[in-house]
Amino acid sequence: MNKLHSMSEHLEANRETITAWMEKKRAEVPIPFYGSVDVRDAGWKIAVVDANHFPAGFNNIADQDLPSISQLMGNHIKRNYGECSWIHLYPEAHTRNKGYTENIGTIKKLLEMAGYRCTVGSPLFEERGWLDGLSGPVELTPVEVEIHEGQERLVVGGEVPCLTLLNNDLTEGVLPGLGADVFPPKEMGWHRRKKSEHFIQLQLYVDEMAELLGIDPWHLMSEWFVSENKCLEKEACRVRLAEEVNEFLQGLAEKYAAHGIERQPVAFIKNDRGTYGLGIMVVTKGEQLLELSNRKMKKLMYSKGGVDVENFLIQEGVPTSLQTEEGSPVEPVVYLVDGQAASWFYRINPKKGDNENLNSPSARFESIHEVGEKYGEHARGWHALVAELSMLAMGRELLAYQENENGVPA
Repeated sequence: MNKLHSMSEHLEANRETITAWMEKKRAEVPIPFYGSVDVRDAGWKIAVVDANHFPAGFNNIADQDLPSISQLMGNHIKRNYGECSWIHLYPEAHTRNKGYTENIGTIKKLLEMAGYRCTVGSPLFEERGWLDGLSGPVELTPVEVEIHEGQERLVVGGEVPCLTLLNNDLTEGVLPGLGADVFPPKEMGWHRRKKSEHFIQLQLYVDEMAELLGIDPWHLMSEWFVSENKCLEKEACRVRLAEEVNEFLQGLAEKYAAHGIERQPVAFIKNDRGTYGLGIMVVTKGEQLLELSNRKMKKLMYSKGGVDVENFLIQEGVPTSLQTEEGSPVEPVVYLVDGQAASWFYRINPKKGDNENLNSPSARFESIHEVGEKYGEHARGWHALVAELSMLAMGRELLAYQENENGVPA
């Protein structure tokens, strides 16, 4: 069954209508400066399964895409922040991963291509000097925090930058020096953001788009629910979670049967907060949760920064129909700037199956320009569509968090 793959002409026939709809919706929400999404393409379902507001893989972007991405960055900054000449990039300080440093160097390069001065640094760095990247070092500028008119702000090399760009997901909380002139907004950090909130907002846009195209929204969205307050060190919590997972898998099996899909459904169990593929388990039955070793239990409960895991996002595993000639599963990763799909690359993992988490050390990445249309036949169609819907959902997320912060029900 390849429900969506066979409807690509129908999608393109509605391109003008979709573009007009997107423009209208983008005017209603704050559009993210940047973001990335993991897309799973089963043919019969194409869905965003994870969305990151602080993407850390710009080092995987193809050189051919840098000019257009730089232009989109400049457009966003000018539209939202007016005249600005200097942007300070505030990175993660916990890692010395050369790939991450290369990501920082690429963002710096993109901002400089757009005509901005760009410095890099954090008050959390003890050393001053350089970070080692894959292609060379990235210079660190000394950063201090000062109080100005009752609010913290960054002082970089003795001066105050126009804007601070976050490439830090704030898992452990708001960082020192993040005053008013910071983007993306602090509210979108993992210290308060939930994966489930994203999918709540995404469902609204998927429903509208599916109605516009005349298709079942089930084909554009992974099924999910949240299991709350699960203290998995206690047997009673694990038993209840196992029961919930079995109920969920049974519902998926009925859906698959109704759509003529002949395969066993799986459930991804994820920390409702956080990123980097941490705290993820894939199960085919709830009883697997009752048989966990201590090592696997700790892995499921692990999150970046040691933050406690309380709520789990239980998500339908969407198998990937994309694979290499050798049979390795392939997962599209879409990078977006100013709400628009700007570059694609592909996560390929020869040690995983088509319905497993591919985000592991054995993965490699290839850009769409390296593989041509081999995996990218639907990149600018269905993959871009669901990715751009995800950016709209991020905008709605931010509004919901800001309303809740002000005491208004989200």
